[in-house]
Amino acid sequence: MTPAEFLDLALRNRVNRVLLDRLGEIGLPQCYLTAGCLFQTVWNVRSGRDPHWGIADYDVFYFDDSDLSYEAEDKVIRKVDAETRDIGVKVEVRNQARVHLWYADRFGGEYPPLASSKEAIERYLIPCTCIGIAVPGGELFAPYGLEETARGLLRPNPVNYKPDLFAKKAESYRERWPWLEIDPVCPDAR
Repeated sequence: MTPAEFLDLALRNRVNRVLLDRLGEIGLPQCYLTAGCLFQTVWNVRSGRDPHWGIADYDVFYFDDSDLSYEAEDKVIRKVDAETRDIGVKVEVRNQARVHLWYADRFGGEYPPLASSKEAIERYLIPCTCIGIAVPGGELFAPYGLEETARGLLRPNPVNYKPDLFAKKAESYRERWPWLEIDPVCPDAR
């Protein structure tokens, strides 16, 4: 699958198109529409489903290390909510510069301070889900390529190797898209 093919499929989800336009107007630093709203749309289209089927939320990453307070992030969350409320979906906005401050309390384990939104996208538990669309500009960021996304191969990410969390997430995906293939062995552990 080429980047152009992926974008064509991901943008069949009307919400993705609307969010890219509106987020571009807001102007968040290092902003990306990312995660399930993209690859799940592609898997839905491939499965013959409505592009919006089963998408719980629409993730937006930005990176602003000038103020790591919750109050600064909450101000951005409220602004994005005000600009997107009429779409009728849950938009989850997170400043990737401050994830390390709350990650352990929410998910357990350590999480290093990050240097960019791209670095955050590279850390998803499953490489074929490490995908984002830059806002503005629409450039696709897929650090591990798109072959496994197109194929539906779920394997642990050696950059963020958490076998238990991987197994839970991979099984939840396969319950919704039974044609997905799970490879539970981390490539670096072979």
